[in-house]
Amino acid sequence: MQTPVLAFDVYGTLVDTQGVVSTLRSRLGEEASLFAGRWRDKQLEFAFRRGLMGAYADFSQCKREALDLVDQEWGSRFGEEFKQNLMMAYRRLPAFSEVPAALERIRGLGVRCVAFSNGSRQSVELLFDNAGLLAMFDDIISVEEVRRFKPDAVVYAHLRRRTHSRPDNTWLVSGNPFDIIGARYAGLRAAWIQRNPKVPFEPWGDPPDMMAPDMEALADQFQAVLKREGKLQP
Repeated sequence: MQTPVLAFDVYGTLVDTQGVVSTLRSRLGEEASLFAGRWRDKQLEFAFRRGLMGAYADFSQCKREALDLVDQEWGSRFGEEFKQNLMMAYRRLPAFSEVPAALERIRGLGVRCVAFSNGSRQSVELLFDNAGLLAMFDDIISVEEVRRFKPDAVVYAHLRRRTHSRPDNTWLVSGNPFDIIGARYAGLRAAWIQRNPKVPFEPWGDPPDMMAPDMEALADQFQAVLKREGKLQP
């Protein structure tokens, strides 16, 4: 019996991209959270556009280009030193509070856990080291190896090649609907972490196989699925 593979998205799934708000608040006050959200949205938009153009660049470049644009939208309030501080803050984003314990539970189910990110392997390793998550993963798989971005079908095929896993035995876990839709289109199973109950799943593409409000609830649901399918390790 093949060991189930759980591939975890990183940003917005395991670590909180709003973790930069404390750094932003010194300059933007109550607008800090809005800026952080806009910055994150533009990071993804720039990555998607680069993917369509065939103009791959490291995701950190997308982050910096997005930061420069959003700063202009806010009236160019940041100097180079503060922008560097913000980029450094992104390398130290905190894990969501329930993530470490939930990952320990999931690992105890006898599954293989890998990180699967649009970020570079080096950036994810640094992020996990700072967040105390590095030892919880069997591998880190980055899109940089195929020079495409999620949700390109190529990256999900790459995930399967790297893990040597069948589609029906490969789960993507993500807080990003675009990632879930991409994985389902590629034939994988998928679990959506719906951290904001006010945000609905996008009404197109195949729905997730599983939905949970956080990683702790996901651990409960995944244990039940493994038991039902006869894959739960004794």
